[in-house]
Amino acid sequence: MVSLKPLHDKEAFIIDMDGVIYHGNTLLPGVQEFVALLRKEEKKFLFLTNSSERAPRELSTKLKRMGLEIGECHFYTSALATASFLKTQCPGGSAYVIGEPGLVNALYEAGFTMNDYNPDYVVFGETRSISYEKIEHAVKLVQNGAKLIGTNSDLTGPTDAGRIMPACRALISPITLTTGVEAYYIGKPNPLIMRHALKHLNVHREAAAIVGDRMDTDIIAGIESELDTVLVLSGVTDLDTMKLFPYRPAYIMKGVGEIPKDEIELIKAV
Repeated sequence: MVSLKPLHDKEAFIIDMDGVIYHGNTLLPGVQEFVALLRKEEKKFLFLTNSSERAPRELSTKLKRMGLEIGECHFYTSALATASFLKTQCPGGSAYVIGEPGLVNALYEAGFTMNDYNPDYVVFGETRSISYEKIEHAVKLVQNGAKLIGTNSDLTGPTDAGRIMPACRALISPITLTTGVEAYYIGKPNPLIMRHALKHLNVHREAAAIVGDRMDTDIIAGIESELDTVLVLSGVTDLDTMKLFPYRPAYIMKGVGEIPKDEIELIKAV
């Protein structure tokens, strides 16, 4: 058995959403108990998602529909991290955006203007309204000197129906392959978004843990940022998948419902 006291002693938790808190529009088992523990123990917590489609208010509303009341201040997205980063790099700059309202609004709030003629950046996020014309135009802008930014480096992501769909890095690939220009990706596992999350929580890395379902984003982000890591097997990663990676999480659990326990059964990838 593995004692969870070191994990319970953490001051703050950074938590992925899809595959950890819900699948599609269904809350996962044990989530209510996990959130109740966070509140009872007065832990700081932040839901950190690589998705750039929705704003914190929309994410809060989505969880409310599932029966979980979480304030907007507990959400941080790759769209917000992207906007914050670009604001420091090019204050008052402009961007050509291929993405959903969550990304566009975050850039507006950071002081950026939309520009499809000579922008400072081409910014790419998840979207279902992509077209050949938009890709072609983005290629032209990058060839003319615009810097290419991706909100995250995910190749795939889950749909509400539980299927796998192309995500940001897959969708941006026609631009990178055509221009020969590599995008700079802001979301997990970039330590940049992890620093933003820790700053948002106002804690040092030693006092925080990250909970996620993906080895290639959540767990490696935690390891590279020197946070304790919790892999839950309720999402895209199973034990066979985990064996493919050269690093390991500090804890492996079936789901977040195990976190409130005093100890859990040791799970090993063999």
